[in-house]
Amino acid sequence: MELRQLTYLVAIAEEGNLGRAAARLYVSQPALSYALRKLEAELGIPLFDRHPGGVTPTPAGHDVVAEARRTIRQADRVLATAKRHRHQEKPVLRVGFEASGAGELTTRARAEFARRNPDVRVEPKRFDWGQEATALRDGRVDVAFVWLPADLTDLHAEIVHTEPRVAGLPTTHPLARRQGISILDVKDEPLLWTEKAPREWVDWWAVNPRPDGSTPRWGPKNDNVEEMLEQVAEGTAICFAPASMALYYARPDLSWIPLTDTEPLKVALAWHKDTHNPHVQKFTHIVHELTATPRTAD
Repeated sequence: MELRQLTYLVAIAEEGNLGRAAARLYVSQPALSYALRKLEAELGIPLFDRHPGGVTPTPAGHDVVAEARRTIRQADRVLATAKRHRHQEKPVLRVGFEASGAGELTTRARAEFARRNPDVRVEPKRFDWGQEATALRDGRVDVAFVWLPADLTDLHAEIVHTEPRVAGLPTTHPLARRQGISILDVKDEPLLWTEKAPREWVDWWAVNPRPDGSTPRWGPKNDNVEEMLEQVAEGTAICFAPASMALYYARPDLSWIPLTDTEPLKVALAWHKDTHNPHVQKFTHIVHELTATPRTAD
């Protein structure tokens, strides 16, 4: 079995059609069909049911594709690790986060690690909505502050930070000078959202469904924090965010108003279960020192 075969397998599962998968992989359809039959013969089980519209994974195929994805991710981690060592003379610790991360804890932990480990370069890596856990699994970062909810498959995670949520409003909004608002006060406002993050993440931030059973009024989409804030400032829609956004993304055309009846954001410190990087352990020890006793993330 070769990694190339597993890449073919995942592409076929994702496309659901041999022709589209072949075009994506830049191989001929007959060659891809032959490679699939060869892999099924090697494994001794059918991986896909063939039908006029394409192919559908068998129950065994679902499980095999899941393991193939995991193997490909691990192979990518091997390449990323080798590349990092090939191009860098000084050891590096890459710390992932999104937007305001875990508030000031994010910066304090990096600074303290750098002070204690001057021979290691600390690289902050900011990701767009809901991407920190994927970056860990792909080997793009060594440790990350992950906003929950998140897919923690293959990761060890400990909750190290919580903070209340706020609503981001343009300063001209009628509620912009309130000391606090309920989620129901803004239930009819268009709410910014994203397709970049998993749906569970989107619904949690949107408080979907609302306490009265209603669903959000979905506004425009955005891909990152900068796009979100621009649309809020111009009055297109509102947003929900952690309270630390009021400090890290303060703008004269934005107002951040506490939400009084929403669950607080939980932030986990996470790293890959298979990591043997001693700098990750040093960093987690520092975070433990700077916070209360961590709790395992659900």
